[in-house]
Parts: sequence; structure tokens; C-alpha cells
Amino acid sequence: MEAFDLNIINLLAVLVTAWLGGAAARRVGYPSILGELVIGILLGPGLLGWLEYTETIRVLSEIGIMLLMVYIGIEIDFKDLKKASWPGLLASIGGFVVPFALGYYATIWFGGNAMAGMFVGMAVGVTSLATKSRILVDLKLLNTRIAYVLMAGALISDTLALLIFAGILSAAAMGTFDASELLVVALKAIAFFSVTILIGIYLLPRLGRYLSKFKSASSTFFFTSIIIVALAYAELAELAGMHSILGAFMAGLFIKDNLFPKNISKEVHKAFYDVSIGFLAPVFFVSAGFMVNLDVFHTDLPMLLTIIAMAIIGKILGVALFYLPTGLGWREGVTIGAGMNGRGAVEIIIAGIGLEMGIIDQKIFSILVFMAILTTMTVPFLLKWTTDWLKKREELVVINKREGLLILGANPLSLLIAQYLKDQTKITFIDANQDIVKQTNEQGFVCYHGNALQEEVLAETGAATIETFIAATANTEVNILATQLASGSFQIPNTHVLLSKSNYLAGIDILELSNTSSLFASGVDVNYWFQKISSEEYSKGIDQISVPMDSRAWIKKQIASNLNVLPLLIEGPSGHKKLFHFGHQLQPLEKVHFIT
Repeated sequence: MEAFDLNIINLLAVLVTAWLGGAAARRVGYPSILGELVIGILLGPGLLGWLEYTETIRVLSEIGIMLLMVYIGIEIDFKDLKKASWPGLLASIGGFVVPFALGYYATIWFGGNAMAGMFVGMAVGVTSLATKSRILVDLKLLNTRIAYVLMAGALISDTLALLIFAGILSAAAMGTFDASELLVVALKAIAFFSVTILIGIYLLPRLGRYLSKFKSASSTFFFTSIIIVALAYAELAELAGMHSILGAFMAGLFIKDNLFPKNISKEVHKAFYDVSIGFLAPVFFVSAGFMVNLDVFHTDLPMLLTIIAMAIIGKILGVALFYLPTGLGWREGVTIGAGMNGRGAVEIIIAGIGLEMGIIDQKIFSILVFMAILTTMTVPFLLKWTTDWLKKREELVVINKREGLLILGANPLSLLIAQYLKDQTKITFIDANQDIVKQTNEQGFVCYHGNALQEEVLAETGAATIETFIAATANTEVNILATQLASGSFQIPNTHVLLSKSNYLAGIDILELSNTSSLFASGVDVNYWFQKISSEEYSKGIDQISVPMDSRAWIKKQIASNLNVLPLLIEGPSGHKKLFHFGHQLQPLEKVHFIT
């Protein structure tokens, strides 16, 4: 037997560079996958040759693909599809069929065979769910109809791509298109999907309830159970003549939060995320970059540019055309097409398997990777431009409108802010001190008792329908953690954190990664202001803005005048008040309410 060399140094280098590449991509607003692919291209055998494609990397990559597909399946919630089922279905069909056809014929035009053309068509037809989620949060579009259609379209198109992928793999395995063999392949595929769906609907829930009865059951026990289920589904796919990722994907679809006890389910979900997304998937995407051949820029530039153009034009045009029957307007169709233009994990996985099986060559694989990178990079710009276009025309439709302000920490400062805003919006508090909760309720506010770092406590406050969240305790770390939970688990679009003076600079770096702003646009001497407000040793003031400036510039102006002030709110010409926070652009006729 051939000796197996683990090559720890190379594995360590791959993981470190994957982390650096992913962090750099997230820093500029893109998904980690782009940074991991680019770092693999730059440091892999294709360019600098600092990283090697060893047997260790190959094995971990294959496991990573499978677990990543399980996680993608877990993330698909069929409830989301119901919110925009008809428009989402049309968008997904148009956004898949048109670029699929254009990608197929573009490949044939440049001398590729039919099987390679179908692989290219699939790759340009898919859309990235993870990419959309992050961008929708950044652009504050989660409560719009566009968001629901985009998410539904991404789920349907990825599922459709995997179904077609199953058919192509089966046809490739046959080698010929004999009618009898094709019938056998079709029957195997039908049997596979029938068996896995029946197991998922009827057997897995019973298994989950049964396992939950064990007193010794822990998150580790359930995590192992998920791995066993995923491997079993993967093996069923292999027995049916399909790739294991299809089985892993089907397993993920039926491994939901209600399968195990809720507290255990959250731990298992996090552990699965850490292992798949945090460890194994980056290894796969970096190694995918190893397979990219930069020579395509010299030898096949026309084909590269054509497929990229077909991917972008086909996605936007296809969605816009198929969206017309919804009656929701062609402009919204163009906007959704722009949002669905990014590619991601599923496309790279499909292309990688096609390369491994010899269905596509390294040239086409390289073109598909560059297509994924470049099209995904266009999404934030195209989606922002098109949504701004809809806003100007007052055609951006908001559904499940969020409202209200949730404040963590019922203290003198947050209560003072609440007094300013109570006639304008519904205000809810949450505090861990039972006596403070009672006192706050006596003042006419709604205040919940509990730990805001626990998801169920935030859920009880109605966080899923809240528009703005303020973390205003004296503990900066608690404020940041609670805000990350509010933003990540409940998608609250506007989140602000009170940072103490001593932690301001470190806190700002963390907030930039989570699309959160610092309250008051500066570090605050929390205890000083709590004491001053409690003893009423302060005075109120209003500053009329005469020239445009950002909130941080206003702070610096006060410091330059040796004034010890704390800006609370910004009042517009109409009298509407909003929180003073980092990043806000102050305009003439606005007023800053402050205390000193």
C-alpha cells in the first residue's frame, strides 16, 4: 500500500491563506468564497506555486463538498418559497433557462461538445444564495418583495441545477443514449428521490424524537447522527448511479430545527457550520483555485468574455422576460435579475466534479471559475443601482414592514432617548435586572426581563418584527454580541451599539464587519453620563446644521470648541427624529439634539 503523507505544513498554509482570503473578501462586502478562490489561484500551482494539491487536500476537499451540500440543504427553508412562490418560480425559471441556453450554444460555438455545453449552461444558470443573503442585509432590503423573490429564485434555481446535474451525470455514466439504458437510469433516479423524500418526511422525524429520549443525548451525539444520515443519503445516491453530493443535499433538506430539541438543534447547527463552512469548505475552494489555468486569458479570451457576457445578459434578460406575467413590472424583473447574477458554491462544485470526471477540461473549468468571480462582483453595484432606481420611482415594495425600537439596557441614557422618541415609534426594553424591569414598566414602557444573548429571549420581545435595535448597556462586549445576534438571527435592519471610550477603536473594527454603527458616533464615558442624567446635572441643547457634514465631523467640531456634549438625536425639517450614529450625513435644516 502506498504511504500516505499528511503534509501538515501545506494543510496549515492552505487553511491560513483561506482564512486571509475570506476575511479580505468579507471586508470589502463579498462572500468568503471569492477570496478563497482568488487566493488559491494566486498561491497555487497555476501561478506562484506556494501551495500544493496533496492527497490530504484532495480528501478533505471531497468531504468538504459533501458537508457543504448538507449545509446548503439545511439552509433551504420551504416557508421562504411560499412568500414569493409564483414570482420566485418565474424568476428562477427565466434566470436559469435563458443563461443555460446561451451558455450551451456559446460553448458549442467555440468547439465544445454537447456534454461540456450542458455543464457550462448549468454553471451560468445557477445563482448564489449566500451571496444574496449578505448583500440584502447590507442594502437593507430584507423586508422588500425583491428580497423574498430573490431568495426563492436562488433556492429553486440551485435545486433545478442539481436535478439536471443528476441527469447529466447519469447520461455521462452510460456513455451512450441507448433507450433501454436511459429508462433504467431514469427509474434509478426516480427511485432515489422517492426513497429519500419518504425517509425524510416519515422516518427522520420519528428517529429524531426517538433519539431525543436518550438521557445521555448531547449535541455531540446529535451531530454524529447528522453525519450518519448524510453519509447514508450520499451512499443511496451512489447506488442510484448519481454523485454523493445529491444525497448530501437531500439529507440537508430534511435535517431541520424541529428534528431535535431546540436548544440542542442550535448547538448542532453551529457546530455543523463551523466544521463545513469554517474548515472543510475553504479547503475545497482554495484547492479549486489550484485547478485554474491563467493561460485562458491568452489562448481563450474571446470564449471567456463571451461566456461572462452570456451569464450576465442571460440572467438579467431571462428574469426580466419571464417576470412579465406576474404583472409586477419589468423594472422589478430587471432588478431581481441583477440580484440573481452572482454565482457561488453550487456552480464551483458542479464544475469541479465535471473536471474530475473528464466531462469538461481545465480550460472550461478555469473560465467557469472566473465567470463566478466576476459576475458575483457585479451584484452589489447592479443591485444597488437598480433598487435606487425603483426607490426614485416609488416602486420598491415593502412587505412585512418592520417597526419599533428595541433597546437593550434600561438605564438613564437609554430612557432619556426613549422619552424623545416615544410619541414617534413603539419602544420596547430588555434588561437582566428584575428591579429595573419593574421600574421601567412603571414609567409606561414595555420592558422584558432576560438575557439578550439568548435567542429565545430576544424572540419573546418580538425582535423578528423590529426595525431598529440599540445595545446600550455599560458593557461593550455584551452590546456587540447582542447586536450580532439581533442582526444575524432576526435580520433587524438597523442596529446601533453603545461603545465605551476605552473600547471604541477595537469596537469600530468589529462593527464594520457586521454592518452595525456606533451610537453617538464616538466612544462614551458611560458611567459619567449615567450619573449626570440620573442626578439631572445636565442641560439640553439644539444645534442647527447649516452646512453638510457627517456625524463624526460634528463630534470633532464640538471637541475643537472644548465642549463636552453627547449628541442624542437628529431632527429633520418635518420633525421626524432619528438616532445620532456613525455614518449619518447631516444636512442643512436638520437639528442635532444634544445634552451637555
